[in-house]
Amino acid sequence: MDQSDRDKAIIDLFFTRDEEAIQAAAQSHGSKCFAVAMRILCNSADAEECVNDTWLKAWQSIPPNRPRSLSAYLCRITRNLAINAYHARQNRSFDVALDELAECLAADESHADELPGLLNEFLAALPSLDRRLFMGRYWHAYPVRRLAEAYGMTPNAVSLRLMRTRERLRTYLEERGITP
Repeated sequence: MDQSDRDKAIIDLFFTRDEEAIQAAAQSHGSKCFAVAMRILCNSADAEECVNDTWLKAWQSIPPNRPRSLSAYLCRITRNLAINAYHARQNRSFDVALDELAECLAADESHADELPGLLNEFLAALPSLDRRLFMGRYWHAYPVRRLAEAYGMTPNAVSLRLMRTRERLRTYLEERGITP
């Protein structure tokens, strides 16, 4: 029996709601799904969790879906789950970065329309290194350690420059009537 025939049999198992479908899918496509998740997450525990979630999503979506390529279908589910997990992991570090900025930015939304323009002006006036560090930390949410490695600095030096840049931003915004 070739792979397409095995996949059709697995899909038929899903349609009859036979739990063997999950085991058969895992046996046939588990390593490929794991490889997809690993390329995105670079963490075997997270990738394994993603693959396990793939089987649940497949169970919930077949039927009504009848994929033409089971392999592509399962890999797409895995890819989407891995991307979501990656973003969730990144958002944790992004939350930390935003907490650092909270001391500079207004809590209310009364200046929301003018803030992007003011931030652009502020960033344009910064020295190149400070602008790159600021964007790396607060736009891309890179950890201080990664920025330090990228720019040949110590983490303490990066943290100090970021703190001074935040202080300059707070002063800049206060001079324009925006207070935290």
